[in-house]
Amino acid sequence: MRQVYENYTEEDQKVWQLLFDRQLKNLPKQATHTFMEGLGAVNFVRDAIPNVDKINEILYGLTGWKLSVVPGIVPDYTFFELMSNRHFPATTWLRKMEELDYLEEPDMFHDIFAHVPILSNQHFVDFLEGFSKIALPYCGQEWAIELLSRVYWFSVEFGLIRENENLRIYGAGILSSKAECAFSLSEVPPKYDFDVPTMMATPYKKDRFQDRYFVIDSYKQLYESLDQIQDVVKQRANEEIDMPIKEKP
Repeated sequence: MRQVYENYTEEDQKVWQLLFDRQLKNLPKQATHTFMEGLGAVNFVRDAIPNVDKINEILYGLTGWKLSVVPGIVPDYTFFELMSNRHFPATTWLRKMEELDYLEEPDMFHDIFAHVPILSNQHFVDFLEGFSKIALPYCGQEWAIELLSRVYWFSVEFGLIRENENLRIYGAGILSSKAECAFSLSEVPPKYDFDVPTMMATPYKKDRFQDRYFVIDSYKQLYESLDQIQDVVKQRANEEIDMPIKEKP
């Protein structure tokens, strides 16, 4: 698939502009410095929906990664195969004006605005690549994919990071949501240190704010967790523990 840029309507461009402006009001004080620097590096602007071909030229020069256009949520094997080859799957459709605050499936504001800037960090993308290579052999084994999805969820999608003694957001699921940005950094939800076994034991739900967040100290720490992630999944496989599927909303 490819992005057909000329198909974007005036409404699409307006939606992008509104979402961009709304997030950029607060993200400089909420988002990881890596995101803010990456946002500039990939040349995202309020006045135009990003062009995937141009993003790929820049991103490949920064970390060796590219985007692969997908129609929406893809099967586990496709998802992990793409990332194990340094291709991040991203949709190119944009939500409608009446859907500014909530979507059931991620659109390009989530996939591209929220994810791409952090793909400029080498430790982060090396984590994604290594994580995907761990996950690929387990595709089709629901218990294993569930364990791994919890780590991905509480890091890549809803992770926080300590920077200069402050909490900042790096998870794309938070960065694309104005309301959850404020909530995640508030004193309301508990924060826990990044811990692989705890994360694997923690179910999540998609249709509400998270009731806890996990915090890393650096993207290098995330990358260095790969051996432990692999070891825990192997241990569970050897024990033949059949994990329950995710709780239904």
